[in-house]
Formats: sequence, C-alpha cells, structure tokens
Amino acid sequence: RPSVEASAPRAPCLRCTFPRGPRSALPREARAGAAPRWALGSKDGGIGHVISARKQQRAELQFSFWWRWLLLASYSQRSDVTLNSFLLLPNSRFLLSGNLHGGSVVASYPYDDSPTHKPTGVYSKSADDEVFKYLAKAYASHHPIMRTGKPNCPGEEGETFPEGITNGAQWYDVEGGMQDYNYVWADCFEITLELSCCKYPLTSELQQEWENNRESLLSFIEKVHIGVKGFVRDAVTKAGLENATIVVAGIAHNITAGKYGDYHRLLVPGTYNVTAVVMGYTPLTRENIEVKEGDATEVDFFLQPTVMAPAPNLTQLTATLAPASTIASTVVQAEAPSPTSLRQPIQPVDFRHHHFSDMEIFLRRYANEYPNITRLYSAGKSVELRELYVMEISDNPGVHEAGEPEFKYIGNMHGNEVVGRELLLNLIEYLCKNFGTDPEVTDLVRSTRIHIMPSMNPDGYEKSQEGDRGGTVGRNNSNNYDLNRNFPDQFFQVADPPQPETLAVMSWLKSYPFVLSANLHGGSLVVNYPYDDDEQGMAIYSKSPDDAVFQQLALSYSKENKKMYQGSPCKDMYPNEYFPHGITNGAQWYNVPGGMQDWNYLNTNCFEVTIELGCVKYPNAEELPKYWEQNRRSLLQFMKQVHRGVWGFVLDATDGRGILNATISVAEINHPVTTYKDGDYWRLLVQGTYKITASARGYNPVTKMVAVDSEGAVQVNFTLKRTDAKVEEGNVPVLNTPDTSDPNEKEFETLIKDLSAENGVERLLLSSSGKVSPYRYRPYKDLSEFLRGLYLNYPLITNLSSLGQSVEFRQIWSLEISNKPNQSEPEEPKIRFVAGIHGNAPVGTELLLTLAEFLCMNYKKNAAVTKLIDRTRIVIVPSLNPDGREIAQERGCTSKIGQTNAHGRDLDTDFTGNYSRYSGTQEPETKAMENLILKQDFSLSVALDGGSLLVTYPYDKPVQTVENKETLKHLASVYANNHPSMHLGQPGCPNKSDENIPGGVIRGSEWHSHLGSMKDFSVTFGHCPEITVYTSCCYFPSAGQLPGLWAEHRRSLLSMLVEVHKGVHGFVQDKSGKAISKAVIVLNEGLRVCTKEGGYFHVLLAPGLHNINAIADGYQQKHMQVLVRHDAPSSVFIVFDMENKIFGLPRELVVTVAGKVIASFKALSLVFQAGSF
Repeated sequence: RPSVEASAPRAPCLRCTFPRGPRSALPREARAGAAPRWALGSKDGGIGHVISARKQQRAELQFSFWWRWLLLASYSQRSDVTLNSFLLLPNSRFLLSGNLHGGSVVASYPYDDSPTHKPTGVYSKSADDEVFKYLAKAYASHHPIMRTGKPNCPGEEGETFPEGITNGAQWYDVEGGMQDYNYVWADCFEITLELSCCKYPLTSELQQEWENNRESLLSFIEKVHIGVKGFVRDAVTKAGLENATIVVAGIAHNITAGKYGDYHRLLVPGTYNVTAVVMGYTPLTRENIEVKEGDATEVDFFLQPTVMAPAPNLTQLTATLAPASTIASTVVQAEAPSPTSLRQPIQPVDFRHHHFSDMEIFLRRYANEYPNITRLYSAGKSVELRELYVMEISDNPGVHEAGEPEFKYIGNMHGNEVVGRELLLNLIEYLCKNFGTDPEVTDLVRSTRIHIMPSMNPDGYEKSQEGDRGGTVGRNNSNNYDLNRNFPDQFFQVADPPQPETLAVMSWLKSYPFVLSANLHGGSLVVNYPYDDDEQGMAIYSKSPDDAVFQQLALSYSKENKKMYQGSPCKDMYPNEYFPHGITNGAQWYNVPGGMQDWNYLNTNCFEVTIELGCVKYPNAEELPKYWEQNRRSLLQFMKQVHRGVWGFVLDATDGRGILNATISVAEINHPVTTYKDGDYWRLLVQGTYKITASARGYNPVTKMVAVDSEGAVQVNFTLKRTDAKVEEGNVPVLNTPDTSDPNEKEFETLIKDLSAENGVERLLLSSSGKVSPYRYRPYKDLSEFLRGLYLNYPLITNLSSLGQSVEFRQIWSLEISNKPNQSEPEEPKIRFVAGIHGNAPVGTELLLTLAEFLCMNYKKNAAVTKLIDRTRIVIVPSLNPDGREIAQERGCTSKIGQTNAHGRDLDTDFTGNYSRYSGTQEPETKAMENLILKQDFSLSVALDGGSLLVTYPYDKPVQTVENKETLKHLASVYANNHPSMHLGQPGCPNKSDENIPGGVIRGSEWHSHLGSMKDFSVTFGHCPEITVYTSCCYFPSAGQLPGLWAEHRRSLLSMLVEVHKGVHGFVQDKSGKAISKAVIVLNEGLRVCTKEGGYFHVLLAPGLHNINAIADGYQQKHMQVLVRHDAPSSVFIVFDMENKIFGLPRELVVTVAGKVIASFKALSLVFQAGSF
C-alpha cells in the first residue's frame, strides 16, 4: 500500500519515525471525504508537498497493477518487477496467495477499490466475498494481535477491525492493487496481510514477529486444500480438457481447468451446483455437491463431444498448409483404426516452409511428444541470437553409449537453400513416428545416436524468399559472410573473421564423437566429397587419404535418388554439367577454401560430405512432398553407413578400462582417428584387408590384421600393456587403482567418472535446484553483505574470514565451503578460486559469487554437489583488489581505470619472485594473498581475470623450461574444453581479431610476459599449480551480459572441482604403520611436493605414466611408476624401509669397520699412555 510519511519520530518504535499503517498514507481530510491526496511533510502541520493520487507517476509496485485495458498504454511506466509479476501470475496457475505488508495489523481482502473510488468507507464486495472473509479469518484468528481487531498502532490507536479483517475498499480505496488483479485475471485468491505497526522493526524484534505470525502462515497455507477439485475429461477418449470453464451456481466468478483438465475451486463449506463447460462438448452439471471443512471434495466431469470428427483425408492434409497442432491431431486419428498400418512406415504430412518460430514450435512439439527418444538442445546462437537447434534422436537421449556411433545432419548452412531444412524436419517426424513399429527405423535409432541441426543459418533463412531459383539473397549470415567459406583451411588463410555460427558448430563438433555427417545444400543435384580445395586453388581432383571411403559414402546416397544418380540434374540451368553416378570430388567441381566438410575430416574423427538436393534453392511449398519422396531412402541409407568399417575398444591391460585419445592408425592411409572416453572408436573403411595399429602414450602399441566385409562393421578390440611392464628389483610399479573396499570410496570414484564423462557436468547442472544467475555487479559493500549472507544462511558448510585489508582498509574476504569448514582435513584436496586481482575486470568476482551460492543452495539437495562439497575444501577469494574495483567503470571494455590498487600498483607484478626483492614496499593485498598461498595445502588454483577469452598456465616470467608443463597445460585445457567457444582458440577481441590461441590455452610468458605474477608465486613457493582464466574480451561488460557469461563459464568452473580429485593421491608410512609427514615426493625428476600431516599427499598430473621418487630422512628411497587416468583418481601407498646404507655403503660394512677403527684408536691410546710413563 502507498506510504506518504511525515518526519516526526514516534517513541514506541525506534525505526518507525513516521505515522503507522496504510491508512496514515491518507491525510485526515481525505478520510473525511475530501479529494484523495497524499501529503508529504511533518505531522505537526509543517508544509509538505501535496500530490494528486491520480497523477502520481512513481513506479510504486502496489499501484502498478492497472487493469488490462491500461496495461498496453502503461508499459513504459511500469517497473520491471510489476511486469514480471503480471506475466507470471496468469501462467503459473496459483490457487491461493498472501501479499505481506506492514504498517498495521489486519487481513485485507478484495475488492481494494470501488466504482466510485470514494477514499474510504465503501464496502466493495467481490463475487467470492464469503470465501475471502473465510481466508482472512483463517490468518487473523491465529495471530495474537490481529484477532483482537485492535492493532493500537501509534497515531491510529482508535482504529478497529472486527475479527482482525477488513474489506480493502472499506478501509480505503486502492486502485491497481495486486490482490484484485490476482482474483480477476489469474484465477488466484489473494489477500493482503498487514503484519505489524512498525514497517522496519529492530532485528531484536524479528523473533517475536515470527512467533506472532507462525501459526497464521501455516493455517493460511492449509486453506489451499478447501473447496472442490477434480478433472474435466473427454467421455470418449478420457483425455483431459484444457481450459474447461468451471461455473458455480450463484457465484459470478468462473475458473478454468489446467493443461490436463485439472481444476480446483476454493469454496467455503456448503452445498453447490457446479457445471463444466467446454466448446464442442455438452455442458455437464453436478448438483448438490457437499463441501465440508478441510480437504476439497473431489468431483470429476466426463463431457460428451457434440460432434464426432470424421476420419481425415490424408491426401488433403498433405496438400493443405495446416497449422502444426491441427496436423498432429489428425495424424494420430489416421494411424489408429487399422492394425495393418503399423506394418507400413508412417510418412510425414507436415510439408510447408517453417520460419524460425514455426520451426522452434515444431522441434519443441516433437521433443515433448517423444521424450523417450528425443532431446532438443542448442549448439549456440546466430548473429541475431537465434538458437542453432539440434534434435537428438536415440533410445537413450542425452547419453553417449560406449560403442555406439554418433551421426549428424546439418541443413540450411546457406540461408536461401531451404530444402535440406525441410527434409530434416520431415526426417525428425518420420523417425519419431515410426520408432517401435518400423524395424528399419527402430534398429537405426537403437544402434545410433543421431543429431539433426535443421538450420545452421537461421538469420539468412529469414531474409530469403520463396521461389528463389539461383539467387543469393539470404545466402550469407547477418554479417554477410558465407559460412561455408569461414572454417580454417588446410591450404589457405581464411581472411574473414570467424562467425558466431561457425564457432558454435566447431565447438559442437569438438564436443561429440561424430563419425559420419552430411551437410545439406541446394542449387544442384549431386553428392560432393573431400577435398573441397587444393593448394593451387585450381579446379582439379583433390584426393583425400580416404578417397575410396568417401566415394562409397557418396554413392550410398546418390544410388537411392534416381534423378541424382543419372548425373545430369539441371539441364535447363547448367546444360553442360555432368556428374557420373551423381557424385563429384569437391575441388574438381569448383574450389571452395574454408569449407566445413574438409574441416570435419581434418580436425575431428568425422567424415562429412556435402549433398546438393535440387536445382532450385527455395522451391514453392507445394513441391516439398516431391523432395521428401526423392530423398527419404537416401537419407536413411546414408545414416546406415556409420556402421561400416571397424569399431571397438582400446583397453588397459592392467585394469581393463578404456583408454582415452588412443590412436587408431591404418597402414597406407594417412588419417588416424582417436578413441573416446570409454576407449571406444569407429573407423570407416571399404571392403578389404587392413593392418590396423592401436597406440597410446605410456603403452606398447598393438597391431592386428583385419578383414572388412562389404556389409556391416567388424569389432576389433585392442588391449595395450603399459611400457613399464619390465619390472626390476626395487623398482616395482604401483597400481593406480585406489582401495575401493570402502563402498563410499567406490561411490565417489564412480561419481568422478560420471562427471568426467561427456555432458557429465551438464547433467549435474540440469539436475540442480535453485537456478542462480548473476544479474548485476556488486560494489564492495554489497559484496560483503552477500558473503555475510551466505555465511549466516549456510553456517554448517561455510566459513567467512578476512585475509587482510587493502590500502584503503577494505577487507579481502575469503569464503571456505566444506562440510567441515575451518578444520584441517589433509586427506581432502583443496582448491582455490581467486578473482579481482585487477579491479577493472570484475566478471570473475560475480562468477565466483554465483558459484558459491550455487554450491550452497544445492548442498543436501543435489547428490553430486553434496558429495563434492563433502570431499573438497573450496576457498573462494572473490575480490583481491577491492579498492580498484570501487573506481572501475561499467562498460569500460578497454579502460584501465581500477586495474591497479590504490597505490597505483599492478598486483599481478607484486608477488615475490626468484629475483632480487625490494624491501618494505610490498602491497598489503599481495601480502595477504601470499600468506594464504604459503600454507602450501592447495592442490589447484584458478584465477579469473578479463580482457580476452583464453587460459594461461605458468610461467608468466620468461623461462627456458617449465617443469610439469604437460600437467599445467592439461589443467588449462580442461577449463577451455568445457567452455563453449574458448577452446576454439579465436577470442575475436577488438583490435586482436586475428589472434589465434590453439586450444584456447597458452603459456603466460608466450602471451604477456611479466615478472611477479600470482601464478608463478603459487607454483614456485606454494607448490600449487595455478591457471589464469580470461573470462571475456571486455574488462567490464554491461551487467546484462552477466547471465550469459555465467552460462558459458559455469561448466568450466564446476569441471575444476571435479579435476581437483584426479591426479595422484598418496599416503606414506613406515613398516610400523607410522605416518611420515614432510617426506619429499619427486615427480618425473622435477616437481616436488611434501607429505602433509598424517602422511598424505596429493598432486595433479596429466593423464599418462609418471615416475615417483619418495625421499625421507632415515629411510630408503622409494621409486615407482603410476598411471594417471583422465576420469579417476590414482592412489599410491608408499611404505618406507629403514635406510640400509650409510655414506652409500652397506650398513653392516660401515658398522663393522667403524667398530674396528674405534677399537684400534683405543689400543693406540693405551700405547701412548704407557709411553708417557
């Protein structure tokens, strides 16, 4: 309710320095019947500003709920919160609501205003007046003050409300109130609850307010169950009838049923006649329904259709451009009558051109109707931010099944070449409707993971025109670049900047183990195969190493398309063009540098061809059924080719696990492929006998002779032995498998493996609760309050502490998240996230705050997050340079304001190095961070900065060699590979558009070399690997970009929580079982770590074979090797023997010689003593 408050303080309520209660918003003269005015001023008669309530323009939320006829005219004046609420209420099907206010103690119910808008005293009765009074009493009767009807608010001591309730308009008139909007437009019954005289009471009073309102809140919630409820269904099909109208006799307020015909109508106890009405059905009335106190009476309605629909004419449907929803319903009816129809494939009927919104609805519809075999996802966005939708079709959608090949179709790369787009939508319909009934489709879906992208260039499509035969309007994307000339090329430097669509598709192709693909185009009728260009740039045959395979793949498509196979497709347009058997080598036809099919072949395991589907690029809609008939067999036959050649697994001989990134080489074919995460691989080959070799780092290669048939694929598995198989005495390899006798350990190992799998972290995100996303930047005060809020709300898993103070005495906060915060747990890995070392790059700060909230919100809610927190110590330092952050400017993409601290020092040049150190000048922020790093108990550190889109690893200083380089680079790659575009290595930042960072990862000194960096200090003195993530090209992008940045980085951030559990976990003790702390563990004869309290150590290492030397005073040195896996921790258990050598000689010899020497000295001494006498 509006509040116009005077300045005079009121003694009883220290914070309430103005008149209490909503009615005090109206001056006394207004309550007496004068024109409604609001007075702003002092109570003692001081002059205030008087403003007509009707002309008030402030976005006061309660007054923003205007009636519907005013909404469109008033959009520019409504606040975002009000608009969001307006959109939410009708769509959420709320049944009961309470709107909590302060300023009095009363329950107010509709209506809040009257037709006369008299300021006060008019009872404005709603149709459900009895229900509203019942609901208001339910709250008031349990409130110790409200139920008395005498709030006794300061300044309103005489105000009374019988039974603690009031009609809103009778109290005073409020136009545009939210409770009335709920009732009139949203089927929701809402009352307004004034909870206390004091609007902002002292913290010490909150406990009493809770006690006053607890029972009332619970009692009010219980009332959501009163009245009558049930379903409205079709009497014939028993299907729920959405939006059925529920009419209660004598109450002029109807409600509507939900999506499934479900309804719930709040009513007070009594007897009612209730009618259900739906267009096309005979209304049905149920009389004398008894509603009792308590749970609702259940009443279902079964309505008879007024007209039975005739069987549809499929021929007519095919020729008619009907809406998708109409087609869907008629097709279902057509399928049902004849059992014999199940033996024939159901053909698509949805033949029309689908613009983006139509296509989007189509895809969502099939994803919704066939959830067991489909998954709709986006591979990225176009220039104009349209989604690049992909429909996955599989018997286990969302999961890569080990040994099952993955296939993709891409259409509409050129926006005006539309046949492929429509054929792929037809194919989706065909596969979905025939799965489970047609053997060919069922087998294909069960044995293949199929991905279909109908439109790679949705922006261009929207510009193209139906009837275009050979034009170019809409061909390119919105930046006017040809996407099929935009991929990195093996022969030429592509001059055009990489486009969002290109980058998104490249990222997509790197994310899935695609084996076979086709890119659907238009403008001719032929299958085109690699290479698309050659090094001379001439139109000559450019042969790939797999030329025979590509010819076979191309023929598998063209043979099923009679017109294509004839080879002379477009005689009226290109009379001299001829393609033998309907196929051609790309470069021989014409040279295409920067094409997608060549990039597929050269950069992934995927074989791709380009299929030209017709001479006309954008045919009229009535021709689309003909294209489906010509191509449907070809589309299916080409997909089956993914099951040709050889496939299998490459396994570790020690533990039987699959080996990731093992290489499969075929003799005399210079094109190796690599294994996926389970060690599975697929290698397309034509019929013949081949010499195939499997190899992997740290393993001995294995070669086999394999005969490949003309049909189907041959399974060939390889088992590789590690190169350390030759065991020498005193040099025993240690198994990498941890002790899994503890079921909890086994369960956690399984979790890490699951999260390391494809889309593992993505599935965690999808299953998480409490969706969080940053939407604004937090200055220091807000940041501090936010961290304090996390600590107070999640005290069992957080600890908030200060590492020190900045130059301007701001705290440098550190938040620990763990199941035992602030306790030593040396057996658990510890990870550090740091942001804000440069104050002008605050994106990292907001990402870490969001990460912290995400983890806290999901603890004990999401099993995976809970286990990660239970097994990890997470330390977050969100703002290392708070002083710089306070002066930095939003949208300052290149501004250096705030980069340094208050002394003008770049903190990332202020850390101690190996060089001579100036004394007494180190910055307080740097010193605080150094103290944290020098605890030497972190396994991994991730620093977030801004100004590009890449990851750097140590060292930032120029060095000749980098110890443990492979591991540092691997950790950086884990982050980059989980980011949708970072791993493509083309940040595309302004003034650096040609910058190319392979894999999105580079050594710091090779990018921007400098001394005194935090990551160098962490590695050198903290014995902790640290990577620096540059989150975006813009240092300080607008707040509107934060949700998108969180969506891009959240998977990468969570992947580091998974990665920190890998590497080598070890425990060192002597033969007596005594744990040995401070033992030195030397890895690969370079990197050194020390065991912690309890003898534990943990070090992250790149996947592969590593040497370990363990050294401790008084013990014999131990040497071993350990295999580190990409998806699981490796454990070693080191038991020291007592040192058996002294000065490099056997202990027994040294002791014997020493004994004799001592005896000789004693004898000689006696001789000297005797001589002196």
